[in-house]
Amino acid sequence: MSDDRKGNGGSADEVEPQVDAPAAEMAEATAGKAEPTAEKSARDLPPTRPAPPEPPRHGRMPRHNGWISAAKLAASVVAVVAISGVAVVAFAAVDLVKTATTAPTLTLENEQILEGVPDIGAMDGGLNFLLVGSDKRPADGAFGDPEEDSAILNDVTMLVHISQDHTHVEVVSFPRDMLVEVPECPDPADPNGEPLSALSEVKINTVLSYGGFNCVAATVTQLTGVPIPVGGIVEFYGVAALAQAVGGVEVCIAEQIDDEYTGIHLAPGIQTLSGMEALQFLRVRHGVGDGSDLGRISNQQVFMSALMRKLQTDGTLNDPVKLYAMAKAVLENMSLSSALQNPTVLVSIARAVQDIDLSKVAFVQYPTGYTDDQSAVVPSDSAALVNAALQVDQPIELDPNATSEAEFGTGADPAAPAPAPEASTEPVAPTTPAGVLPSDVTGQTAAEVRCSTANEG
Repeated sequence: MSDDRKGNGGSADEVEPQVDAPAAEMAEATAGKAEPTAEKSARDLPPTRPAPPEPPRHGRMPRHNGWISAAKLAASVVAVVAISGVAVVAFAAVDLVKTATTAPTLTLENEQILEGVPDIGAMDGGLNFLLVGSDKRPADGAFGDPEEDSAILNDVTMLVHISQDHTHVEVVSFPRDMLVEVPECPDPADPNGEPLSALSEVKINTVLSYGGFNCVAATVTQLTGVPIPVGGIVEFYGVAALAQAVGGVEVCIAEQIDDEYTGIHLAPGIQTLSGMEALQFLRVRHGVGDGSDLGRISNQQVFMSALMRKLQTDGTLNDPVKLYAMAKAVLENMSLSSALQNPTVLVSIARAVQDIDLSKVAFVQYPTGYTDDQSAVVPSDSAALVNAALQVDQPIELDPNATSEAEFGTGADPAAPAPAPEASTEPVAPTTPAGVLPSDVTGQTAAEVRCSTANEG
């Protein structure tokens, strides 16, 4: 299949890194048109910088995870201080609050929805959170010239939905080359001036550059029909720092993965990824699935679900040292909307999601089909079902065979029990989304172990 078929769509996906002395400490560049290699250890990560973070390009998906992690962590820090009285943890909590209240903020029009969120205890009702990962390069040049190689594209766009009764969470990933309608948006350069014009049939990953974060939120709201009061942008090093802080994330590799663009080489089996290697795993596209951005999203879901399992089952949230390191990694590498700068709001959100069953946390790829020229994708008919489920706050149930059978999907864990019988794909009315969705809606739950597959063509 052509490279356009694989979702390039005009995005600068791989750029030869401009390696200077500081950047050489981060990653090595491969020959030709390549992304930085992952050969450097997590210990080579530079110290966190106090300057406002500049968002990453691919797969900061975990920053959706990043957001849920940040919320859980804030609550856990408070709890640890309350019951332990350990001085170092108390200091960490104070420092964490300072970080949260002094970091750069984003403002969203729907923030008034949070006015009823209590300062103590779990928040009332549900919440929608937007996570954006931009491809703007960090200033150190490790991923290419930040002036020449950055288009400020939202190559990662995720919507996190927490249900009203706090029993389920959906994390919806929108393909970067999906054509969308963009509503009229305030101009970030002149918020009180003339708004930016509405657009039609533009790729979703161009909206951040066009109208800023608030315009991305407005576009996703118009697409899905759900309001978005809070969100955040993550930078390149955020994923690497988070994976390092938790002591690495175990992912399943179905077959040998070799990708010349990122320099990542992974043998079959369970591999522990940390630091830069974790970042490269989330950025890899050519070496996994079908080589498209759709395949990359499936690969990111492998990592995000593994991270969620680690946080909930490995005692990470009860380890003050890991807890503090992870909270710092998240908050220092994200620009959060202003409503999330109040640590008590984070605590309220955390207490609403911290006990949700992993099988009720669904990572969903927004269903799409290719355009006639195969240079972009458009929402499929099943997208209306996903929208309806989010609007009426019903859990999304995925066909257990859908992701395995998709060209861009991941593989089932060979050690897992045999899948359930194939689900019916009979049409379901958009107003009644209950039940298993059609097979073009792919993804996995946080409880499900899936394995990354190699791109053989």
